[in-house]
Amino acid sequence: MRVAGEIVAEMSEGLLALVGVARGDADDDARALAEKLVHLRVFDDADGVMNRSLSETGGTLGVVSQFTLLGDCRKGRRPSWSDAAPPEDAERLLEVLISHSRSLGVATVTGRFRADMDVELANSGPVTLLLDTRRLF
Repeated sequence: MRVAGEIVAEMSEGLLALVGVARGDADDDARALAEKLVHLRVFDDADGVMNRSLSETGGTLGVVSQFTLLGDCRKGRRPSWSDAAPPEDAERLLEVLISHSRSLGVATVTGRFRADMDVELANSGPVTLLLDTRRLF
């Protein structure tokens, strides 16, 4: 992850989580998401079956704040971000998520909140999943 050409975080194998924080999200949501990310069985075992988690593989969790995930494009031609949490709430909840994932023993790196970042990803698999603590889908 780069900000203004400066490398602010690097990781090898693991999960890159683009995290959008919604209005009404709470500490419990952040901790639940950390638990899910750390224990989600998406890495191959010896038989090539997705059966291992970050905590089992020793992989790294990368956390990038991504409020644009909350963009609602159902009406009109311009996304609405009215469901995104205010920046001060989002930053605090991201810190709860990061702190909790680290407390679970997983190396966790992050970008810089509210910065324009260049994030490079080599997607192995590819496996891309959408997680929602409110379970709306």
